[in-house]
Amino acid sequence: MELVIAIAIGVLCSSGIWLLLRPRTFQVIIGLSLMSYAVNLFIFAMGRLRAGAPPVLGSSGTGDLARYADPLPQALVLTAIVISFAMTALFLVVLLASRGLTGNDHVDGREVDQ
Repeated sequence: MELVIAIAIGVLCSSGIWLLLRPRTFQVIIGLSLMSYAVNLFIFAMGRLRAGAPPVLGSSGTGDLARYADPLPQALVLTAIVISFAMTALFLVVLLASRGLTGNDHVDGREVDQ
């Protein structure tokens, strides 16, 4: 399971970096989103991935501190997801305003001469 998570984080991060280096603003926004997903998955994986572990307390109502999953990474990831949605919405508004002002979606506002 750790290998699959590590590969997923690597693919998301490398795809995000590749898209960040593209000249179009929409591709940059998608790259930032992929990077935020990679970071969220990394933070979530740092909370010790375990299948079948109770979130805080077991079904009997008593908790064993050695067996429960850490809720702090989950709370951090949920907060990061909300913040990334807000940042993506802000970037989309900036993208639309830039496209309206310059007439194209190139990152620096200029079309590349072909």
